Amino acid sequence: MQDSFIELLKLLLPEIIVDYFELTSYKKGEEILHLYLKEINSIPKEYRQAKLSSKGFFDEITVQDFPIRGHQVYLHI
Repeated sequence: MQDSFIELLKLLLPEIIVDYFELTSYKKGEEILHLYLKEINSIPKEYRQAKLSSKGFFDEITVQDFPIRGHQVYLHI
């Protein structure tokens, strides 16, 4: 079930969002859809050999995405 859910998200969201963020919750109103995404704390494969130091994450931002089935879509990242 989880794999099919991820494949469905890839059809709706850019693949890079699905690769580096997880959907934590959503809110659906009559005309608005809010998707809440949390960054996955993992190192991209191209940087795994480098010495990295985590500085934490930025504050949440909200991005308006393309509408889905007549609903305005807001990504809370």
